Amino acid sequence: MSSNLTNVKVSRDEEKWEVEVKAEIPAEVLSRYRTDALKEIKKTAKLDGFRQGHAPEERIIQVYGESAVLREAVQHAIEHELPELLASEKLLIIESPRVTTDTPEAGKSLVFTARAALAPSVELPDYKKIADKHTSQKEEVSVSDEEHAQALTHLRRERARIDKIESGTEAQKAAEESRATKEEELPLLDDAFVQSLGYESAEKFRDALRINIKTEKEMQATEKRRAAMLDDLVRDSKIFYPAALREYELDDMEARLKDDLSRMGTTLDAHLTQTKKTREGIRAEWKDAADKRAKVRLILTEIARKESIEPEEKALEKEVAHAREHYKQADPQALRAHIAHALRNNAVLKFLEKTE
Repeated sequence: MSSNLTNVKVSRDEEKWEVEVKAEIPAEVLSRYRTDALKEIKKTAKLDGFRQGHAPEERIIQVYGESAVLREAVQHAIEHELPELLASEKLLIIESPRVTTDTPEAGKSLVFTARAALAPSVELPDYKKIADKHTSQKEEVSVSDEEHAQALTHLRRERARIDKIESGTEAQKAAEESRATKEEELPLLDDAFVQSLGYESAEKFRDALRINIKTEKEMQATEKRRAAMLDDLVRDSKIFYPAALREYELDDMEARLKDDLSRMGTTLDAHLTQTKKTREGIRAEWKDAADKRAKVRLILTEIARKESIEPEEKALEKEVAHAREHYKQADPQALRAHIAHALRNNAVLKFLEKTE
């Protein structure tokens, strides 16, 4: 089925990733939709002296006015004709079009303009090749004796600080005294102490500490490798997306900042006052970061689609159940969608890291 619109002009706003359609509804087409609109109005019209749905059309026009009938006709015409036009132009939109029109007049054609955000366009590079470049550079992580000794000294200083606080020293002073204490004078992490932490012996504790340090270093190396891989994917992908997606990322970044500030016992307004910044100013500072986040989101989603990657159902259910215990006021569907998205993204990254 083709559109009945004429004098059609379609243009794209590459920066906002929106489509703009300017078109004309011919007088005879608008007349047909006027007939349909009048029938729709008649169904619900409540006029004195007539049962609902039985008032004569002449009386309806008299009461409602020709302009109201024509406005309804224009709405019907655009709702039916515009989707046909967009389909014929192979334009996929992700929101209801924003429409402006001339004033409709009986017996005359009508010009209108419609704008809407386009669905994101993602052209991926050879993501397996990019992933292989980074995974092939993976280095074996180890923990040196010096790193191990430094971690033990740090924990001994922490024990000294806690001991001082428990003996009545003010917290700030306890921290200063702990930092100033010579290493040989620090309390030992002996069997008695580590057993209070749940370890069998000082030796077992030292072994567990080395494993924990290695695990932390491996996590840091993984994050660094993934970040570099994603940088290359963003750089080599060809992506267009609507401005609304960047606004979504900015909203998320703002929400995270508010949450962090709340845990610190302050508010966004107080933070802005202290830093002499404005909400608009920090969102402008975040623009590049939000752009990258949006592109990463689209890249991982597209790879998941191409490779048919979905989160494992049992893992998803477990994470959702855990989250519901901590976020009881959250919308269940939104919470599930958020967790599914995060698990899927992690599954995509693991897939890339195993790519040969």
